[in-house]
Amino acid sequence: MLADERQIGFRRHLRAEIVPGEAVYLVSPRGTTALSGTAIQRVAPLLDGSLTLAELRATAQMPAKELDGMLDRLAAAGLVGYRTGPQDAAAGAYWDLAGVGCPSDAAVNVVAFGGADAAAAERACRAAGLSCGPEAPFTLVVCDDYLDPALGEFNAARLADGRPWLPAKPYGAQLWIGPVLRPGTGPCWSCMAVRLRSHRRGETHVRRALGLAGPVRVPEASLTATRELGLQTAALEAAKWLAGLRDDNQNAVWTLDTLTLSATHHPVSLRPQCPDCGDPGLVSDRALRPVRPVSRPKGVAAGNGHRALSAEQMWERHGHLADPVTGIVERVVRDPRSPSFLHCYKAGPNLALTDSDLRSYRAGLRMQSGGKGRTDLDARVSALCEAVERYSATRFGDEATVLGSYRDLAPEAVHPGECMQFDERQYQERERWNAPGIPFQHVPEPFDEDVKTEWTPVWSLTGGTHRLLPTDLLYFGGDGTASIVADSNGNAAGGTVEDAILQGFLELVERDAVALWWYNRTHQAGVDLDSFGDPWISALPDRFRELDRTIWVLDLTADLGIPVMAAVSHRVCAPAEDIMLGFGAHLDPAVALSRAVTELGQMLPAVTGGYASGLPGHLLDWLRGATVASQPYLVPDPERPARTRADYAHVPRADLRDDLDHLCALARSHGLEVLVLDQTRPDLGLPVVKVIVPGLRHFWARFAPGRLFDVPVRLGRLDSPTRYEDLNPIPLFL
Repeated sequence: MLADERQIGFRRHLRAEIVPGEAVYLVSPRGTTALSGTAIQRVAPLLDGSLTLAELRATAQMPAKELDGMLDRLAAAGLVGYRTGPQDAAAGAYWDLAGVGCPSDAAVNVVAFGGADAAAAERACRAAGLSCGPEAPFTLVVCDDYLDPALGEFNAARLADGRPWLPAKPYGAQLWIGPVLRPGTGPCWSCMAVRLRSHRRGETHVRRALGLAGPVRVPEASLTATRELGLQTAALEAAKWLAGLRDDNQNAVWTLDTLTLSATHHPVSLRPQCPDCGDPGLVSDRALRPVRPVSRPKGVAAGNGHRALSAEQMWERHGHLADPVTGIVERVVRDPRSPSFLHCYKAGPNLALTDSDLRSYRAGLRMQSGGKGRTDLDARVSALCEAVERYSATRFGDEATVLGSYRDLAPEAVHPGECMQFDERQYQERERWNAPGIPFQHVPEPFDEDVKTEWTPVWSLTGGTHRLLPTDLLYFGGDGTASIVADSNGNAAGGTVEDAILQGFLELVERDAVALWWYNRTHQAGVDLDSFGDPWISALPDRFRELDRTIWVLDLTADLGIPVMAAVSHRVCAPAEDIMLGFGAHLDPAVALSRAVTELGQMLPAVTGGYASGLPGHLLDWLRGATVASQPYLVPDPERPARTRADYAHVPRADLRDDLDHLCALARSHGLEVLVLDQTRPDLGLPVVKVIVPGLRHFWARFAPGRLFDVPVRLGRLDSPTRYEDLNPIPLFL
């Protein structure tokens, strides 16, 4: 049809009201637009959609060039257009409002999985003006669960033929629609399914226990009204896509809670490492590459750390990773029991705990990933980063692995005993050690050097070569071996890989120093808080008194010379002292102090206003029974002067790589090797590493010979090594 044979007029969502001598007012659901000038007042009555362009030119009584110019300007502003197809006025106004033509000739293929009703979905599509047929180039898939395995098979077929499709769940109290999945452009269903499964951890265990291939079916909770609402909305989204409407929200899962009528869009991200639509070798390739730090100027050098990016930059770039449907963590929320002057956030389940840990034991302080900081935003970003660390260190099956026994792979392979540091007597008494069921104190079976197991390459920063460590020591959630225990020690996230390596190394130093102190129960010097000239720090004793508590800080710095501090607080004027601890380490003593007191603040909500629910028995025993009188190593050594800021030799450096070079040189001088695994997930983009320094001690109860016994003597804290049976019988509870 020629352009001038079609009827032209104001868009049908606009109503023209002419005020003679003043303006033409176009009234619409989106507001009112005023058009001034005598020419538009003459032409406006003719733009009712009854005339073709040729008829308008003949009737308007104005030069064609002037008329065409006016129409071009109105069209560019989205105010006029050609009328197409017979349709009712309301439908025409709707599509004009959307800025697209009516999809009257469009067709959709409707497919139903699970308990979904294909016939009802087809009726909804026809009511939206669509025709239905199996040969249609676009498919609407209705289902009762987005994780139905049938969707995976359907996804594979669409990746093969390139046809777009729209999933929808019009059932249940919460309706789900979208995203539009376009093979070759954006994410596929498998990309989305990985994130959805991460939010259904408990159900995953039930499914495995029952041997189910698909999700556990839950009771249908819906009404005829909610089901119809879901079907009609899904049909509408299909019609909008077929009409040519495109917007960013079509790349998201739209959810509507029919109980509260709250609706939200949840963006779906492409997983470059997706085995179905991406390159499944990306994660493995990353592990096989050397980790070579580059120059990274520090953007932030105060508060809780020297960082490449500020908290504001980190949240702006990565805050979207917190989403209850498609994020790697549901939400990041302030701990409601946190004191007002201390900032503590929670970020969902601790993925360092296995499903069996969560079922059989309430892990207390470590059940949730969490964050702390001197400001509210620092704490929120800290919580998100801890969740990302643990998610990135969860096994997905695409990690680099080598199969072999330790004897076959040594000396390239590092013996796991050098990292786990259990004493032979702990292995012999493992039933007694494991009887309380404390996940972080679990003693595994002895490692068999002749058994084939999976190993993953790690890069030696000090040796400039790859080494091998058991994969199950580096990642959570694998099938596991009874002789390997993974933990989050040395896992760290940062604005850059260099940032993450620095934080991971410092965590290892911190926990090593804590173990030397805690299990040997040595008396340490206190720290003079006022000497740091920090008003926030100096005000803490008064703020803690408002909570009927005291606070003091111990210097735990060990042979590496990196400042490590322990903040300690107990309740006064009460039978139970509720002693809590927080630790911090950093090259800058002021940062080490801030980290110690903010971590203490992260622990306090467990005892603020009464004990929090879910605290395990061993922790409650400590809170109710431990006193500073019975645990004298918790208080500053009265015979030693308190350490001031001037007592710490700190050389400020402006570049994170310079800090790493210093730390690696320090490790070499102590005969230690620094190993790094880059665990950054391509779909997240937030750098994550696992740092391992064999020989450094964890603060869990691991009593192998070595530093735990030797260093306190070398430092002059003890005259002779503590006997194994005389070590602190109370495992650290954090």
